[in-house]
Amino acid sequence: MRNWSIWSLNLLAPVLAVSIGAALLFLDPPLLKTLRLAVFDQYQRLHPRAYQPTPVRIVDIDEASLAKIGQWPWPRTRIAELVERLRQSGVAAIGFDVMFSEPDRTSPKAMLDIWSLPDATRRELAKLPDHDDLLAAALEPGGVVLGMALDQTKSATPLPAQKYRYVELGGPALPFVFHFDGAVASLPALSLAAAGNGVMTFEPDSDGVVRRVPMLFGLGNTLVPSLAAEVLRVGQGEHNYMVRRSSDNIGLNEVRIGDLTVPTTSNGEVWVHYTGQVKERTIPAWKVLEGSVPASELKDSLIMVGTSAQGLMDLRFSPLGGVMAGVEAHAQMLEQVLTNSYLYRPAGATTIETLTLVVAGLALGALALTTGALVSAVATLLVMSLVLGAGWFAFVDQQLLLDPVSPALGIFIAFLWSSVIRHLSSERRQRFVKQAFSRYVSPNLVAHIVDHPAELELGGKRQECSFIFTDLAGFTSLMEKIDPGEAVALLNAYLDEMIAIAFRHSGTLDRIVGDAVAIMFSAPMPQPDHRQRALTCAIEMQRYAARYSDDLKARGIGFGYTRIGVHTGEVIVGNFGGSTIFDYRALGDPVNTASRLESVNKHLGTRVCVSEATLAGCTGVVTRPVGRLVLKGKSQPLMVFQPIHDGLEIPGAATQDPEYAAAYALLTQDTGAALTAFRELAALRPTDPLVQLHLHRLEQNETGDLIVMTEK
Repeated sequence: MRNWSIWSLNLLAPVLAVSIGAALLFLDPPLLKTLRLAVFDQYQRLHPRAYQPTPVRIVDIDEASLAKIGQWPWPRTRIAELVERLRQSGVAAIGFDVMFSEPDRTSPKAMLDIWSLPDATRRELAKLPDHDDLLAAALEPGGVVLGMALDQTKSATPLPAQKYRYVELGGPALPFVFHFDGAVASLPALSLAAAGNGVMTFEPDSDGVVRRVPMLFGLGNTLVPSLAAEVLRVGQGEHNYMVRRSSDNIGLNEVRIGDLTVPTTSNGEVWVHYTGQVKERTIPAWKVLEGSVPASELKDSLIMVGTSAQGLMDLRFSPLGGVMAGVEAHAQMLEQVLTNSYLYRPAGATTIETLTLVVAGLALGALALTTGALVSAVATLLVMSLVLGAGWFAFVDQQLLLDPVSPALGIFIAFLWSSVIRHLSSERRQRFVKQAFSRYVSPNLVAHIVDHPAELELGGKRQECSFIFTDLAGFTSLMEKIDPGEAVALLNAYLDEMIAIAFRHSGTLDRIVGDAVAIMFSAPMPQPDHRQRALTCAIEMQRYAARYSDDLKARGIGFGYTRIGVHTGEVIVGNFGGSTIFDYRALGDPVNTASRLESVNKHLGTRVCVSEATLAGCTGVVTRPVGRLVLKGKSQPLMVFQPIHDGLEIPGAATQDPEYAAAYALLTQDTGAALTAFRELAALRPTDPLVQLHLHRLEQNETGDLIVMTEK
């Protein structure tokens, strides 16, 4: 009876593991979704869509075209010429993946406001036609679709007239598509003259990769088509879209445009199966304008006009890796529609993946509990290979997007969990060390910890450590201004290098909280020079952060600036938590103090604050005193210094600051001469934050260098 009870308890391990895995598959947390998308990207890289000659062409405003024709924006007369050239070649439709939302600044009337000319000349120029009117006239014969962009700000100007009609089968489609409140469209005269107006906007995934192209969007209380959908409609001379909801009534199923039926996701998107770069697809715009493209090459084609020029900022991340022009996604989606070659993510895909996990996970978990490690490991490897192979076969042979990695990981976890129960406690502990600490310490220390497990305590021990806390000011406001995917990519690049700097100095990553990073030194392995490492690391971090922010600012992106605090003291270091999860970190007042030093930078105007406790073990670093700070919630003052490094913080004081040192000495002596000294220094350095800080204090009748902080 006892053996049966033990067996029943052991059997709960694979059941619990499989249950958790199945729940995660249905809940689809961001991490699992990212993993699944990465698998689909890898499929495309290994097996991209084979290019078939299709009447879809990209007219590319590339670097060569800008060099030959001139910088962007081109005069609307040039755009009109491009339209006429393409129309003369007998194209079916032209879609512009660019907007003409502002009047042409090169029109004669616009130039009259700039040029100083004789009255007679001005009257003659005023008679010339407006460039926008000429473009509108070029659009009138038909066949041209203009692009517009959607956003969440309600439009103050009227939207383009709808030149189409939606026929909704099975119920309204609006609740299921991506919804926006406003749009930025081309000039009204141009929009009215065009045969159609379509949305250029993509909805990339959280990593910024464009894997799907929407066919329709919600704008206010109406449906609007995408740019590619409008090109298909205009190219066929159709007036209606037919939108069908799925039979289970939980989303959309397909969009029909004339003779073409396009299967969609529940949100009305099309998965794009990309090809590699194909020369036949793209024609430089300058060649069209030059008239060197044979009409036979363009006749009856769907033309997408866009740009791959890096300076025009219409580059997107591709599942194949690297970047592509945004117009490329539109064009490749059109190719799929015309060749009827789609990627599908079946409606029951999650159910199939979950059943695979449950059946195989329970079977292999039971096998791991009853057989030796080698037999169960071989069986698990075989089953995982079959699952991965089935996913690959479904993609290559049936164009189905099934995720084999998530079920395979769940199966492996079920096997691993069951095996751990059977293994000896010493093996269980070694696995814990390898898996857990590889996430917490520098890579160069992991091997040493595994080789010397006796030096790693599964509790806590007292140890003197140095700490760095960083925070990024202004990133939250940036998230509100730019595409979230782009913001995340910028933050990831920033954090990657900040952590790499810490690892180069053999620091241990304590934690990442949003855009903030905490690093500790002398744990888990003691480092006699941990103070020097911490301060040198902090200075290198600040140098990098300043360069990174300046580079983005030059591109018009206000990334913000980094604040850093450095402190040293005795803490308790070890694993904390419970029997389920261990968290390796340091606890103690020095940790909080380092965090407070980072925060006080915003009140002091500085970027880096280092305590006397850290500075006492450092050489070769020039600093200047900030003052004796009584941090909020503390009673004892802490002497704090500001490093001077390469003039990044102190204008005109690249290696030392004797003028400030002399003024500060008067401040500590509490003499009336301090006010005069800081006034003179402030006149020379109006942007020096510490000079302004102490001058303000002295003018408020505060004396000495003791500063009581009332805020964190």
